[in-house]
Amino acid sequence: MTNSKTLAIQMDPIESININADSSFVLAMEAQARGYRVYHYQPQDLSFMGGLVSARARALTLRRETGNHFTLGDPEVIDLNEVDVVLMRQDPPFDMAYITATHLLEHIHPDTLVVNDPASVRNAPEKLFATLFPDLMPPTLITRDVQTIKAFRSEYKDIIIKPLYGNGGAGVFHVPPGDDNLNALLEMFAAISREPVMVQAYLPDVRAGDKRIILIDGEAAGAINRVPEDGDVRANMHAGGTPLKSSLTNREFEICETIGPELKRRGLIFTGIDVIGNYLTEINVTSPTGIQEINRFDGVKLEAQVWDAIEARLR
Repeated sequence: MTNSKTLAIQMDPIESININADSSFVLAMEAQARGYRVYHYQPQDLSFMGGLVSARARALTLRRETGNHFTLGDPEVIDLNEVDVVLMRQDPPFDMAYITATHLLEHIHPDTLVVNDPASVRNAPEKLFATLFPDLMPPTLITRDVQTIKAFRSEYKDIIIKPLYGNGGAGVFHVPPGDDNLNALLEMFAAISREPVMVQAYLPDVRAGDKRIILIDGEAAGAINRVPEDGDVRANMHAGGTPLKSSLTNREFEICETIGPELKRRGLIFTGIDVIGNYLTEINVTSPTGIQEINRFDGVKLEAQVWDAIEARLR
């Protein structure tokens, strides 16, 4: 590779993305507009040997044309040590394959800038990372112990139970007072995973929306409100939530100002946080979404701001 500016984007299959909603798409389009030669590969295409990290990748050209949004070149093995930037953008689940990818990419970072910093991604799974800021969160319990969960429910009555490493709203359950399904739910979680679950006090404000706030290099850059469907508590767009134009409240600015310096310190350049009412519920560092929706509502171009932050690091 002789091009002086190269981007390798590690993500899910380019064929399956929604070009009107996918944040990775506009991040790659912005890189292309800035003159980067763009490569696409999937996590299973990574290899490590003799101290070098490579990927079986394909040159990628993108277009905003529905049904004809990409052209891929022939597969070629590229040395990721020779690439300027790697965007780690595959969707969770945050499992051992995901963790292994962070270990491999750590061999090339920061000589090749990996966004977000792979060690920080590994050490900041969404729901656990938020627990560094307990004063910003609703009452929260992380455990597998059934009796402790029952005691938490006795105290807070109305609760939410969700998998600790889930994503997109999958496996999130509302257990209101009088609901007899708690034991069955805990048995189900225990049968499918050895991990603890996260239990939180239910926030009725979710009916008015679960706000996604994008932070770029630790600074609030924009927000959308995601309103759940009738009969559902999950506001994630993957789960049918409707995005609406929104701005930040004073409390939300306070949350961003509290967590922002830590995000910046850890090299978490592009993050998305979830806020319900006055409470922080998650910090998304793996593959946050929301750029295109905010762009449309606010008349901005957040992917350009992300690349400005990336190129400031490169300089």
